[in-house]
Amino acid sequence: MHPDPVTTPRSRRLPATAVALASALALTACGAAAEPPAETGAGEFGTLDVNLSWIKNAEFAGEYFADAEGYYTEAGFDSVNLISGGPSGASTESMVLAGSALVGTSSPLGVAPPIAEEDAPLKIIGTTYQKNPFTIISLGDDPIETPGDLVGKSIGVQSGVNETLFDALLEVNGIEPGDVEKVPVQYDPQPLVNGEVDGFFGYSTNEAITLELAGEDVVGLPFADHGLPFVAESFVTTQDAIDNDREALKAFLEATVRGWKDAVAAPEESARLAVEEYGADLGLDMAKETRQAEIQNEELVVSADTEANGLFTISDELVAQNVEVLGVAGYPGLTAEDVFDLSLLDEVYEENPELLE
Repeated sequence: MHPDPVTTPRSRRLPATAVALASALALTACGAAAEPPAETGAGEFGTLDVNLSWIKNAEFAGEYFADAEGYYTEAGFDSVNLISGGPSGASTESMVLAGSALVGTSSPLGVAPPIAEEDAPLKIIGTTYQKNPFTIISLGDDPIETPGDLVGKSIGVQSGVNETLFDALLEVNGIEPGDVEKVPVQYDPQPLVNGEVDGFFGYSTNEAITLELAGEDVVGLPFADHGLPFVAESFVTTQDAIDNDREALKAFLEATVRGWKDAVAAPEESARLAVEEYGADLGLDMAKETRQAEIQNEELVVSADTEANGLFTISDELVAQNVEVLGVAGYPGLTAEDVFDLSLLDEVYEENPELLE
């Protein structure tokens, strides 16, 4: 089996390089950050630039619906620029710090390094995924179903943030690093199929699906269910935008909530928008994108908390758990206030109660 090289690599998990972040921070500090684009259309807020954390697959179905159905226009934007991420794309952290995007998608693990190490003025204002999709993938003939099953096994792990997360998984589950063989790999799960490793660090919404559709008997060990319950595909912006572009950010959140309500109700259309429209040049597979949309809706986007409080909300308990995870991952000094500002989303739901229906 040869997974599609376009949809398998996950280099977006790496945070921005120190050089890029330092440059962006320097621009912000000296007041030379890129100015917001001039309003040239009828929209109150001009052009909306959103930096996606990955290629334009079904992962961003809600944003596609919000654009295609005109929700962003109704919210006050005259045009929308969904900026593709992925192997060749810039990180959300760099883009929003430089003023090249009003908002982007990342995670607490993505924003923690620049906040802690560079004093970057970044904040998470909501999250699409209530649970992260990180998982250790194994095959049915030698399954890894519990953290204890990792002992004595060889696990393919990519360098960078993934390696940090894997180390954190071992730590929170009381497993000595020397009891597991960590094998450097890239983002193609072929080494698992070839028997070169017993397990593979991947995504439940990407590599696991690739293997399932290829006929493999896939077993997952989700990080979120075993000590690392951090959120993902979180909306990241700057403190300056919160202070000076608050209404535009709220308009973005309102429209995107509407888009994701549509996406949750229509996974097949979510896949079609990715395959035939927004990611039409990527050669995406309809079966895989449909399966991804179904899994993310059922397991990641919708939860008991979001059904009660609304999409993108993060409960106080989940915020606290995320701060604990950051401590395990090497950022023990960060507080909830350093990373999160959920007040805008609170205002969106107060002003638009119909979004809870």
